[in-house]
Amino acid sequence: MRHRLLGRALPAFVLIAALAGPALAQDGLTYQQPPAPIADILDAKPTPTPSLSPDHATLALFDRSNLPPIAELAEPMLRLGGYRINPRNNGQSNSRVTWLTGLDLQQAIPGGATARIVLPANARFLSPSWSPDSRSIALLMDAPTGLELWVVDVSRGMARKLTDARVNAAGGGAFDWLPDSSGLIVRMTPEGRGPAPDVSRAPSGPTIEESMGRAAPARTYQDLLSSPGDEALFDYYFTSQLTLVPLNGAPRTLGEPAIYLGSSVSPDGRYVLQTMARRPFSYVVPASLFPATVRVTDLQGREVHRIADLPLRDNIPTPFDAVAPGPRSVQWRADAPSTLVWTEAQDGGDPRTPAEVRDRVLMLAAPFSGQPTTLVDLKERYGGLTWGDADTALVYSRWFNTRHETRIVVDPSNPGAGRVLLERNYQDRYNDPGFPLTEPNAAGFPVARFASDGRVLMTGAGATREGEYPFLAAMDLNSGQTERLWTSANGDYESVVGILDDAGRRLVTRRETRNDPPNLYLRNLDDGQSDALTAFPDPAPQLAGVSKQLISYTRADGVQLSGTLYLPAGYDKDRDGPLPLVMWAYPAEFTDAAVAGQVVDTANRFTRPGGISHLFLLTQGYAVLDDPSFPIIGKDGAEPNDTYIEQLTADAQAAVDAVVGMGVADRDRIAVGGHSYGAFMTANLLAHTDLFRAGIARSGAYNRTLTPFGFQSEQRTYWEAPETYDAMSPFAYADKVNEPILLIHGEADDNSGTFPIQSERFYAALKGHGATVRYVVLPLEAHGYRARESVGHTLWEMTRWLDTYVKNAPPR
Repeated sequence: MRHRLLGRALPAFVLIAALAGPALAQDGLTYQQPPAPIADILDAKPTPTPSLSPDHATLALFDRSNLPPIAELAEPMLRLGGYRINPRNNGQSNSRVTWLTGLDLQQAIPGGATARIVLPANARFLSPSWSPDSRSIALLMDAPTGLELWVVDVSRGMARKLTDARVNAAGGGAFDWLPDSSGLIVRMTPEGRGPAPDVSRAPSGPTIEESMGRAAPARTYQDLLSSPGDEALFDYYFTSQLTLVPLNGAPRTLGEPAIYLGSSVSPDGRYVLQTMARRPFSYVVPASLFPATVRVTDLQGREVHRIADLPLRDNIPTPFDAVAPGPRSVQWRADAPSTLVWTEAQDGGDPRTPAEVRDRVLMLAAPFSGQPTTLVDLKERYGGLTWGDADTALVYSRWFNTRHETRIVVDPSNPGAGRVLLERNYQDRYNDPGFPLTEPNAAGFPVARFASDGRVLMTGAGATREGEYPFLAAMDLNSGQTERLWTSANGDYESVVGILDDAGRRLVTRRETRNDPPNLYLRNLDDGQSDALTAFPDPAPQLAGVSKQLISYTRADGVQLSGTLYLPAGYDKDRDGPLPLVMWAYPAEFTDAAVAGQVVDTANRFTRPGGISHLFLLTQGYAVLDDPSFPIIGKDGAEPNDTYIEQLTADAQAAVDAVVGMGVADRDRIAVGGHSYGAFMTANLLAHTDLFRAGIARSGAYNRTLTPFGFQSEQRTYWEAPETYDAMSPFAYADKVNEPILLIHGEADDNSGTFPIQSERFYAALKGHGATVRYVVLPLEAHGYRARESVGHTLWEMTRWLDTYVKNAPPR
């Protein structure tokens, strides 16, 4: 029987059982290490991150820090307006930063000379960015009191500091190169800024919110402002001063300090596009939806055009195709000196309002004194664009409800009409034509790369039944006809990074195989020769003997399914018999059964686990069925989730039958697990089936009434579809979970909908009904787990749980 359990008191016998049971806190447990060789793999030095210069002449190889210690995550953190910041350096929280620790510059030719850049001792930095002319790399260096802007001179191989520790990176991107590469526009904390507001004093009154009859549905955002003290801190840490910092010369300020949420220089370097948040702030939506002014200034900081004064946008309708009224996605046209481009909804932003035109894309050129011109009208929501040249651009539009995409060719020199190039289901991997290959132009803005005959060059994943084989193609934008110029060889996974010549015959590629780690290569299409530019080794040779294969099977209703089956190194089915198996999955919603059933082999990909990956279980004698298909398909006009439990059960049954039928898995020793929406899936499968011996659910949501204005791909509200919300909530079926379940959650989860209270309340419900359950809370961790101690302990918990309740469990 379906029931809601909304605010109902637990029966007395449940409370007594909870008190009488052995569920005790384990305060004395310290972080544990996973079994060998997992710890050694976690502690291996990470592979450097390569970055190719815009002129393709130089490779920057960035050393990355390993998993940070928990002490790093323990630095103070403020949660303000949807952001998490580190008040010490006015940047993003350490939970959201991967620090870089070193830099080598290498000539992008086979055997090219390499130079190590001298940086301060124990340096750690982030946000490296090539200058448009490829002569410099800017980066943010962490200092004891803040972030400093540094620049690397590529030709001299030297780094130097440009500013003191006042860069304001609280909102993300903190600097923007001038198009002529002579300097940068930087967000700095205001000169002479005093100490942060003291918010520790006793409150002067209550915090009050009110809604006076105006509908304002809001999704379950995290880290919002919640008090006048939060408002004061947000104002303090997010206020910055735009500053022009030349590579040679004295910095100068542009205009007055403000809360800049975005800024970018025009391609001709004459103007700065700015988005500034303003009061009144909101406690129900993040800063990106606060009242805002969008304007253009010159390089003296004088306003030359105001695009919009946007109101608080807390009343956006709940369907996923809903948007806020007014200008949005404001940007510079990449291939013009200083032309603004933006889109505006023509249906009020509400997809439920009938309209022939949903979005209008508009343009306005400097000096911004005329009326905007219509670049193109769209029947769906604007989804981005690719600039080409004065006569060509591609505009993309999408409609979530049908998963439909349209690509339109427009002529910016003759705006107002567009020509449909193609239409497709954007979930269709087999027929994905790819996207135009883009490269920075002289101003550093991305534009499409054309072949010498005028066709646009396209790159894509090249998904087929046999695997993904990336390609380079040339598309005629008049006819839509495409010619494949090159496709990754059978057994390889090789993708295009850049093109070195006008004819498009010499490429920089990134290549990997089942046994070879990813590295960069120079490839000549005329003679087929390929020469390595980098030689990164296997980061985890302990896993070199693991085998993997794509398996395909059929759901009871005929839907084709698949998954990647991994088997431990040295395993022989005839000699060793069936193994304990872990099925790790994540459901996905579809509108087309044929698209849902598409199968793509991954045999040509190099696979090495990292972080909290379930693939580490291969070192402990488990087979792993990775990412088995769990499609939830809308049929006959019904929403996919209306039959979620039935389809989820059918997906799981088909997967179990497949691995048991192959003889590699023991039906009595199969576990299911997942992260986030996969954790939600895991709890539902344990509640509604007896297919699995145990489950692992990490950072999930289990009560959909706590996400009442939509979740995942469900765009209806709870009040529009209460039966679906109830049926999908494993919390409502806690009394049916009769297999052991391990719940893990980050204490500071920042993901929309997966508040830690989801696991806390689900644990209480399971405990109250006598389930076998363990609830692990990871201090300081967000939705994904970062600290070395947390990662190691998570893998220890997973291994221990499966060893106890699956591998060594007695027969059922």
